[in-house]
Amino acid sequence: MTNKSKVSIYTQSLQYNHHKKEGFLNIPIKYRGEVILKVSHYLQQEILNVLSNSEITEFLTYLDPDQVTDILRRLNNKKRESITSELNKDIKEKVDFLLKFNPRTAAGLMDLNYIQIEKEAKFSDVADSIFKHEKRTGKFPTILAVENGKLIGELKGHTLGLYSKHEKIDEYIKKAPVVKYNLNEKDLLALFKKHEHEKIVVLDENEGVIGVIHSDDILRLIQKETTNTIYNFAGVNKQEDILDPIKAKVQNRYKWLILNLGTAFLAASVVGLFQDTISKMVLLAVYMPIVSGMGGNAGTQTMAVVVRGLALQEINFNLGKKIILNEMGTGAINGTINGIITALIATMFNYNPLLGLVVGVSMIINLINAGFFGALIPLIMKKLGKDPATSATIFITTATDVIGFLTFLGLAKIVLRIG
Repeated sequence: MTNKSKVSIYTQSLQYNHHKKEGFLNIPIKYRGEVILKVSHYLQQEILNVLSNSEITEFLTYLDPDQVTDILRRLNNKKRESITSELNKDIKEKVDFLLKFNPRTAAGLMDLNYIQIEKEAKFSDVADSIFKHEKRTGKFPTILAVENGKLIGELKGHTLGLYSKHEKIDEYIKKAPVVKYNLNEKDLLALFKKHEHEKIVVLDENEGVIGVIHSDDILRLIQKETTNTIYNFAGVNKQEDILDPIKAKVQNRYKWLILNLGTAFLAASVVGLFQDTISKMVLLAVYMPIVSGMGGNAGTQTMAVVVRGLALQEINFNLGKKIILNEMGTGAINGTINGIITALIATMFNYNPLLGLVVGVSMIINLINAGFFGALIPLIMKKLGKDPATSATIFITTATDVIGFLTFLGLAKIVLRIG
């Protein structure tokens, strides 16, 4: 069984164990660090808070410095400093270095598994440096060529077996993509998506090498961002995990649900204005959720397209007018198609052409309204510096419900002369 499979089994076992500390300490020590990195944020905090400093330090020695840094960031300052002081000198220096950087930047994603070789070095020098690095870390490093402390490029590992050990490496150095240490995650993702690099070298403000980001680090970041986006659409805390306890889930969700409840009452208050109209023609209640539901779906479609465009930097607020008009036009056409279908159904089944007209026109208006708010709300949130995916859904749905009910019941009252 592979180490990865063992970590997966131990992780699942811990998540279902009611005695978290005992369950964690029963895991073989060399796997504990990998397991703590796999479990949810809530479970990480729960376990780390009950472990002693020595129990944490014990399993940190089996992890890479960047992994140790990720775990230490979960601790309060006092506990973090105490544990850091107990690490061996080599790991402590690297961890202290990594902790200085913002975790949401390129420096926060990089690792220190690389060696620097002078441009004029021979292949024998490279082999010696790799041997020393592997002996110290147990890992094969990325080989970076430098000249006077500045990066020249990368020497691919496979070249070591192809050339004489007395030959210089300068002719075999390949250009390496680089980023500054303070580049944010969003821009870093955009760079990888555009160029699909295997790795990127991270430079400090003086153009010196401080780390390397690998494609698997970016893949994990993409998975995290995808999860965050899905959770944001649903109003769920991005740290929540499916196996978190009920208490944690309630704490993460109740505020959003209360906000939803408030907007639901807002839509209900509009319906309340037309109680007399509905009481005189109960059939209207059948078509209300159709008009509002179609508006909500169309608004969500528009929002998804706009949010994606903003995320990929394909659009910005300056293009707002064009985007909104484009989406309203799309809503008008889709509204007309669906409005005609709905009007025909209403006329055929209820033998009331005027009711069909009211339903059809309401559908057109609400889908135009969906295009307007579905584009406008994400653009406004982005302009205000907020994540457009976070809470746009609730406002768009509220707008389509309120205007959908108002349009449908208002037209029914006027056209059908009821209420």
